[in-house]
Amino acid sequence: FFQKTLTAVKNWFTLFGWSKGQNPISIPYSLRRDVCKVQTTSSSQEKVFKQNLGKDTKTVYDMLFHLSGQLLPGITLRQSLPLDPVERILQLHWQHSTLLAFLKSQGAYLPHVMPEFLLEPDDYKKWIKEQTVLKVGDGKNSEIYSDKHTFILEDSIFETMSKRAWTDVLLQVYKVFVLPRVSSRNITDPSSLESLQNMPRIKSEPLSSNIYSPYELTILTWLNKHYEKNRKTVWKDCQKGGVPPMRWIVNFDRDLLDGLVLAAQLAAYCPYLIATHFVRMYTNPRTPEEFLHNCLILVNAMHAVSLAIDVKV
Repeated sequence: FFQKTLTAVKNWFTLFGWSKGQNPISIPYSLRRDVCKVQTTSSSQEKVFKQNLGKDTKTVYDMLFHLSGQLLPGITLRQSLPLDPVERILQLHWQHSTLLAFLKSQGAYLPHVMPEFLLEPDDYKKWIKEQTVLKVGDGKNSEIYSDKHTFILEDSIFETMSKRAWTDVLLQVYKVFVLPRVSSRNITDPSSLESLQNMPRIKSEPLSSNIYSPYELTILTWLNKHYEKNRKTVWKDCQKGGVPPMRWIVNFDRDLLDGLVLAAQLAAYCPYLIATHFVRMYTNPRTPEEFLHNCLILVNAMHAVSLAIDVKV
C-alpha cells in the first residue's frame, strides 16, 4: 500500500507540481539532492562540493512557490550553501526546519517528521556527529541542544524513514495547497435532489471527521452524488449483474476498489464511454478476477479520453 501511495505521489508531482511543464522526480533521492540551485565552490574544494546543479535545476522551493505562490521565510529560489562542511549541514538542517514549520503553519500535519530525516544519508551522519560534538561542547552549546532528542538510525532504517518522511511531506503539500482549490459553491446539496433523498449525507464541516479534511469530504460528497445519480443510467443495459445497488461512499480505498464509483464519475462527464466500456463491467463483483476486469475497463476508458495520468492496474 505504501509503495502504491509513493508511486501515485511521485507521478502527480512529476506531472503537475512544477511550472513550465513536467519535472521527473524520485522520492526521496532527487528531492533531498536538489536542495539548492547555486553551490559556492573554490578550486581547492571543487571536487568535494561540485554538483550538477545549474540555473535550470528545480528544487522543492520552486515546487512550493509554484503551488502556493509563497517563498519560505529566509529562503530564496537562488539559495546557496556555504563551503564549510559544518556550516553547510547546519544550514541544510535549518532549511528543512523552516520548510516543516512553514507547512505546519499552513495546516500540514507532520509531527513525526524531523528535519534530519530530509537530509542525504551522508549529511545525516555528519549531523549526528555534529550533535554529539555539540552536546559535549561548551556550556552554551549544551544548553542549546540539551532539550532535543537525536535519533541515531542505521543506514537501511534511515533510508526507509527518509522515503516515508518525504512522501508524507508531499502528501501534506497536496493537502494544504491543492485540495483547498476544490470549491463547493457549485456542488448541489445531495439532499435537494429527488433521486437522492434516501442517501445519507456527508457533512463537510471541519469537525465532522477526524480523518478527512473538509475538502476531502467535499470530494466524497461529489462521488456519492454522481454514483447515485448515474448508476441506473450507466448500467441499465448491463448483462453482468444489472444495476448496482445504492451505496454510501465514505472512504477512498475500499469503496473505490471495484471501479464502479469512478466509472460513474467518468460517465457523468463522458457519457459516450458507457456503451463502449462501462456496460461490460461487473456490477456486483465478488472475485479478484472480476475486480481486475472492472479496473482494466476503467483504465482503458481513461486512456480513451487521453487523461494525462499514468494510471496502472
